[in-house]
Amino acid sequence: MTCYAGCTDVHTHVVPHDFPRYAGSGIDIPWPAMAAQDACHRHVLISGKHYRTVSDGAWSTSRRLADMQDLRVERQVLSPMPELLSYWLPAIDAQSLIRYINDEIAGMVASAPDRFLALGGVPLQDLDLALQELEYVTDTLGFAGVELASHVNGVSIGDRRFEPFFAEAARRGASVFVHALRPSGKERVVGAFPEQAVCFPGDIALAATSLITSGMASRHPQLRIAFSHGGGGLAMLLPRLVQAWHQIPKARDSLWESPETIARRFFYDALVFSPVAVRFLLDTFGQSQILLGSDYPFGMGDKDPVTHLEAVGLDDTTLQAILHHNPRRFLGLDI
Repeated sequence: MTCYAGCTDVHTHVVPHDFPRYAGSGIDIPWPAMAAQDACHRHVLISGKHYRTVSDGAWSTSRRLADMQDLRVERQVLSPMPELLSYWLPAIDAQSLIRYINDEIAGMVASAPDRFLALGGVPLQDLDLALQELEYVTDTLGFAGVELASHVNGVSIGDRRFEPFFAEAARRGASVFVHALRPSGKERVVGAFPEQAVCFPGDIALAATSLITSGMASRHPQLRIAFSHGGGGLAMLLPRLVQAWHQIPKARDSLWESPETIARRFFYDALVFSPVAVRFLLDTFGQSQILLGSDYPFGMGDKDPVTHLEAVGLDDTTLQAILHHNPRRFLGLDI
């Protein structure tokens, strides 16, 4: 199997081996904890209830490095398990938890700095604290940027209240990776399929669309922002946004450039599980905007992302762009 120099997986997650005990003053705070299952797995508990069982790849750098060899990935970008972004906690509690997780991720990066990069969390429910943590992860920890969820307690990230954060991220040259979290519509899922399969694509599309239709992305065109899971349903939604922009005067007046122009500045991982879908992403957004992503180490992720990308039948220039050059641009490594 071919090993690609600089092959970078931008979509992987970290769960610490343990969490500190809750030390705040709140009552019934949904603080996470860990409980052992066996030597290689631990249960994530929230408010004492089982949330997810994770493997040791979530916290063990040695396990990650071994798995990366099998995956043919040279570098991983580490980010928190999205649930740990904790937007629903009181802001001061969220800041404490997120700081702990960011420091844990920094320790993992320090153990293999040539193999790991990082995107930290911020308590986006409190703008001042979020800006403080953005400064900490970029200036003190040296992270490439941050991971954000698709909404903050039901408020889309394209809402004007978050503009100071995106403006500062753009000013600092910080990369922003957007992941679905507690998606809308999950109450309408029928059957045994999880919300990750059914609702994540819509949630990511809503997040990306909010940054387009609010004008946020147009006001900060230098912002480097990527969306998980191929941007969800955005590729299918985009022609309707363009049609509305052309046909509805209020939509045209509210946005000085086409939604397509904006969407083609965003980055998207190729975690879409289908060669046809990957080609559709390339046709819609351009080969310069697609990234490798696996969702390691979770069960809904891609267990062999490089092989699956090879199966698309891309020319070598496009393949190298997705595996190496585009991630470098998204992460600001070529600046």
